[in-house]
Amino acid sequence: MNNKAITFIKNFSYTLSSNLISLIISSVLILIVPKLIGVEDYGYWQLYLFYSSYVGFLHFGWNDGIYLRYGGKEYKELNKDLFFSQFWMLFIFQMIIGAIIIGVSTFFSSDSNRLFIFNITAVCMLIVNLRLMLLFILEGTNRIKEYAKITLMERVIYCCLILFFLLIGIREFKILIYADIIGKFITLLYAAYCCREIVFNKVSSFYFNVKETVKNVSVGIKLMFANIASMFIIGVVRFGIERTWDVATFGKVSLVMSVSSLMMVFINAVGIIMFPVLRRTSEDKLPTLYATMKTFLMVPLLAVLIVFYPLAIILPAWLPQYKEGLMYMALLFPMCIYEGKMALLINTYLKTLRKEKMMLMINLASVVLSIILTILFTIVLKNLSLAIVSIVVLLAFRSALAEVYLSKLLNVSVFKDIFLELAMTLIFILAGWFVTSWIGVAIYLAAYGLYLFIQRRDINATFRSIKQLVRK
Repeated sequence: MNNKAITFIKNFSYTLSSNLISLIISSVLILIVPKLIGVEDYGYWQLYLFYSSYVGFLHFGWNDGIYLRYGGKEYKELNKDLFFSQFWMLFIFQMIIGAIIIGVSTFFSSDSNRLFIFNITAVCMLIVNLRLMLLFILEGTNRIKEYAKITLMERVIYCCLILFFLLIGIREFKILIYADIIGKFITLLYAAYCCREIVFNKVSSFYFNVKETVKNVSVGIKLMFANIASMFIIGVVRFGIERTWDVATFGKVSLVMSVSSLMMVFINAVGIIMFPVLRRTSEDKLPTLYATMKTFLMVPLLAVLIVFYPLAIILPAWLPQYKEGLMYMALLFPMCIYEGKMALLINTYLKTLRKEKMMLMINLASVVLSIILTILFTIVLKNLSLAIVSIVVLLAFRSALAEVYLSKLLNVSVFKDIFLELAMTLIFILAGWFVTSWIGVAIYLAAYGLYLFIQRRDINATFRSIKQLVRK
């Protein structure tokens, strides 16, 4: 086995073990937290998680630019004085943004709970964006072991604190939010230790390098806006649900989305290590590697949908107060297919090929469609089922559009695969929604068997390619 393969396997084992433990922790939180706290408190907790998921964009592409410009380099090659200055310039900038958020929310918000969420989100922004710069440096320079430790440490601290608070009888959503902030802050300190040559340099080394900042922002802002647009695709629908219905309904739908997104931790385990690997791969090998990765990803992802059927029995029995929301799981579960394909495969390739502008255009087109469907389903028709199913429709639309564009760059054929994935998704949704018995399992298994038969040549080719990559 060659050294590249050994390094890849080691990095994958770090991220996989980290994300596997994160999956267990997320599963525990999804099962226990809504069981012990009230539906409204759970809704406010989900609202904080929803708002805080957008704070990573308030560095305006600064961190993304560093990730794109320096990804693929060795850590020892980095100019430590330059990155020291960039880190503390970002700190000053985030402090100013945080003060503005707190001031505006205090002036305009009349709801004390929402005011608390806005203010604590500003604190979250400062911690997250400083840590994000360090995480991007670790990921981009292939220091995956430290990256995995930081992400795992946050989840462990977060989970332990929440379980401790719940065990001693605390049921308030604010305490759960404090647990999240504490976990993020402690891991920021550890990330700073891992990059101590950058964070704790001499004061005399600091200088305001506006030119470097402008370069990072100008490069990264396209990727940042592409990521913002990507989150808005689902975020617009969730916002429409929260505004048309109530916080309790928003919490129930968020729970279903959390369950449906659990498999993303495995996909992220591979996605984290693929960017620096692809940046170091010659362009002529990218098309073959794309075909291999696509089959390697989609075959198990479509198989994972089977997990829905036991969950559809277990979760409503465990969380009867969320039974009304959990019935929508059949509609949302396939989102992991399209989210996974975008995160691991398509976005990683577009970033490697430096096509951030096209990423932005594709995501913006999807956001426009999201706004249209949200207005139609939440305001005009006020139909929650259609609003929820539109999430999968939007993700499928974005995935197909992006893959068609990427296929032209790589000169590979994708139309058969797109059609098969859409057909499998449709069969799953129809079987899960309309067939309540185990007959639905049989229907989907039969469809999956047919899918494997049709794709048998691609699957065999993928196994041969993986063997060759390991041996070289």
